[in-house]
Amino acid sequence: MNIAAQLVTSYIASAAFGIIFNAPKRTLLQCGFIGMAGWLLYILCQEFSLDVTAAALIAAFAVTVVSQLFAKAYKTPIIVFNVAGIIPLVPGGLAYDAMRNAVENQYDQAVQLAAKAFMISGAIAIGLVFSEVLNQIIRRSRL
Repeated sequence: MNIAAQLVTSYIASAAFGIIFNAPKRTLLQCGFIGMAGWLLYILCQEFSLDVTAAALIAAFAVTVVSQLFAKAYKTPIIVFNVAGIIPLVPGGLAYDAMRNAVENQYDQAVQLAAKAFMISGAIAIGLVFSEVLNQIIRRSRL
């Protein structure tokens, strides 16, 4: 799939999850943009031969930074943008493949895929937390 199609798909997915999570209607375009930007960074990191875990960490960090900026600009809680923006990075297909292999008694493949999904999920969580901690440090140093 080419990059343009991936960006459109990630935009629609993020905006749609904004709808599912009852984000205010005025923020749906921004939710889609954040998800698209995170996915673009994820793709670019992989193009530069970064591991998928590192790419997910960097993209999650960027999603949170942009979410913080949008939260201030649109006077909306950051969680509205974070949740919708992080959706394209979630390794749902990888987790599905791990479970499918476990059901088919291909445990060696299932464990490998599950470990990869856990690593990516952990990298996303670390990226979100690290960005928030960095934001708090910057805020407190300005006081």
